Amino acid sequence: MQATHQNPNQAPTPGAPSPAAAGTDKLPGIRHIIAVGSGKGGVGKSTVSVNLALALQQLGARVGIVDADILGPSIPGMLGIPTGEPPAMTPDSRMIPAERHGLKVVSMGMLTGDDKPAVLRGPMVGKYLKLFVDGVQWGQLDYLILDLPPGTGDTQLTLAQSMPLSGVVIVTTPQAVSLKIARRGLRMFEKVQVKILGIVENMRTFTCPHCGESTDIFRHGGGERMSQELGVPFLGALPLDADVVTCGDEGRPIVADQPKSVSAMVYCAIATALAEQLHAAVNVLKPFVWNWDSNEGVPGWMEGAAQPAGAQNTPIGFLRRDPRTLSILWEDGHRDDFDVRDLRLACHCALCVEEMSGRKLLDPKTIRSDVSPRQIVSIGNYAIQFDWSDGHNSGIYSFNDLHALGARAAAKNVENV
Repeated sequence: MQATHQNPNQAPTPGAPSPAAAGTDKLPGIRHIIAVGSGKGGVGKSTVSVNLALALQQLGARVGIVDADILGPSIPGMLGIPTGEPPAMTPDSRMIPAERHGLKVVSMGMLTGDDKPAVLRGPMVGKYLKLFVDGVQWGQLDYLILDLPPGTGDTQLTLAQSMPLSGVVIVTTPQAVSLKIARRGLRMFEKVQVKILGIVENMRTFTCPHCGESTDIFRHGGGERMSQELGVPFLGALPLDADVVTCGDEGRPIVADQPKSVSAMVYCAIATALAEQLHAAVNVLKPFVWNWDSNEGVPGWMEGAAQPAGAQNTPIGFLRRDPRTLSILWEDGHRDDFDVRDLRLACHCALCVEEMSGRKLLDPKTIRSDVSPRQIVSIGNYAIQFDWSDGHNSGIYSFNDLHALGARAAAKNVENV
């Protein structure tokens, strides 16, 4: 592997473009995309999504919600939006979202109705999910909330690979089984490099409205302990409140209906903490399709965003240093320069490496010395994919793997000195 690992204080190579600031929008007109997920159902994730969206709106933000639980939509009922009434379309065939309580909303429930199940295979679920984000006339939004289905399946992976998420909020209850499954969901998002914005513990304490006695029905404090163990923010604990259920069933979320209630105030505190965290976050690069030879669509080089305490595997710059060299700038300020043929040889797809044994299937002698990328495409927040001049295009290179390749090459260079 012919790669060099550059010091952050080293001057840029002559002829390199000046640092480019990344745009603030995750998608055109949308500043932040926040997923709300859970490892299992029944923890109140959709209730959290709706009330969090309303709390962000009360801070002055423009907010939309995608009901990403395509097979089990619940957001329309919680917001009092009629089901089975397809949204209007713009002249360019984009959906116009429903509006309720000042929120813009899209859900499968608006297309199918309450009694008509959406019987879909995985690829169709992914197709609808992308339609609900890219095929909607959202206008200008500060936050787009994605209410995910429970688990770690197709929907979560589709989002991680195709949507530039600002991060995910994990919802759990204090119950031990819920915490264990929530931990799995959290680890899944970490694996695909989606930022964990924090943990919300729902249904913590029930206070009897008659006698005032408090009871921890699902135990107490598990979400806080999990956040400490995993090193992620704890955003807040929500009480087990009968009014939350009543308001949701009647299409009047508690943040809108009872803004002075304890639950509503906790939601506002969570929203404030999220907004502050996202405001302080380093801007990552936008999704890109980069034509190598013409350099059209080059992602940018955010040298000013580098910091010694930055992440080692978060790229803040890509550069075609010369026709044979791809440079990647990491958030901690280090730079790796990769020979593109070495990257082709490092492909780990099923055609190049036997999946079960890890045995190399690719014979380096079959790869021409002048092989080069035709196109490089970003995959979510965690990888890039190459379309090579030899026709190969099935390999996905995660940022973790690329950083490891650079580190191994740097170590080898030191040994050879």
